[in-house]
Amino acid sequence: MSYGLTVTINQPFEPALAAARAALAEEGFGILTEIDMAATMKTKLDVDIAPQVILGACNPPLAHRALQLEESVGMLLPCNVVVRAVDEGRTLVEALDPHVMVTLTGNDGLEAVADDAASRLSAALRRLESSPTE
Repeated sequence: MSYGLTVTINQPFEPALAAARAALAEEGFGILTEIDMAATMKTKLDVDIAPQVILGACNPPLAHRALQLEESVGMLLPCNVVVRAVDEGRTLVEALDPHVMVTLTGNDGLEAVADDAASRLSAALRRLESSPTE
C-alpha cells in the first residue's frame, strides 16, 4: 500500500520549504506545527541529518468533517507534510495520503473527506512542481 504523495522539486531546501508553506496555504491548509528534524536530531542525539522539516498542515473544515464522522480521527491529524533536502539543489516534499485514515479507521464514511484532502494536497504538490526554480 502506498501511503504518501510525493514530489521532488529542483529547488534548494529553504526556498522549497517556503514554497511548500505557500502552496499549502493556497489549498486552505494552515501550519499548526513545525518540527525541524535536523535541529532535533542534533540537539537530542548529536547527529547530523540533511535538512528536514515536518509541517503539521490543517484544513479546519476538513478536520471538522472528519471529526464528526470519527471522533478518534484526531490521532491522525493534522496532515503531515515533510520537506527534506535531497541534495544542494533538489528537495523532496511528501505528504501522508489522507486515504490512510480511511484504511486505519475502517470508517468508509471518511472517504469523501479523504478524497477532498488528497485532492488539495495533490494540487499543492503539483503547484510546487510547476513553480520556478531558484
